[in-house]
Amino acid sequence: MLLVRHGESEPARPDRPFPLVDGQGDPGLAPEGREHAERVALRLVAERIDAIYVSSLRRTSETAAPLAARLGLTPMVEPDLREVHLGEWEGGLFRRMVAEGHPIAKRMSDEERWDVIPGAEPAAAFSDRVRRVLGRLAATHPDQRIVVVTHGGVIAEALASATGARPFAFLGADNASVSHLVLAEGRWIVRRYNDTAHLDPAFSTTAAPPT
Repeated sequence: MLLVRHGESEPARPDRPFPLVDGQGDPGLAPEGREHAERVALRLVAERIDAIYVSSLRRTSETAAPLAARLGLTPMVEPDLREVHLGEWEGGLFRRMVAEGHPIAKRMSDEERWDVIPGAEPAAAFSDRVRRVLGRLAATHPDQRIVVVTHGGVIAEALASATGARPFAFLGADNASVSHLVLAEGRWIVRRYNDTAHLDPAFSTTAAPPT
């Protein structure tokens, strides 16, 4: 399972909150994010990819689009791959609160819990959702390689669950990074985290090395 974080999304603006999908902010990709998506495609196009999954938030489908076009695959939407729900801080407010050093944002970081934010998804429910959806995808594709374009919080939760690490130990995967998770016989094995070689300016835009 190749876990790809979506490309850079549009900036949050206080006067123009993000549109919401099922109560969650749904920005599209920024111009830099579209470049990220192209570089992800160049990195993975030579791989044997059996399926591509995206969340119900458009920044993931926009990131997956160049790779899907090159491989002739149709990305499948899996709503449970969506980002952790940030409650009252959805719509772009989360970014502002973190940037301003809001006390709740500091507490969130100190305690490594999203659900200190008012109305946010409970930590146990989020963990269960991530384990359930990735387990389901693995069971659907035994002995296959799939690309899962998702969100930073989801990737962090998946890898923390796989390794028994602190909840936020893997938080901070770069936009358009690739992490590699193997799910086999009840074991979750982390092979790679936050691979961004394809984002380096020196990376070839005409040929991609094997992953």
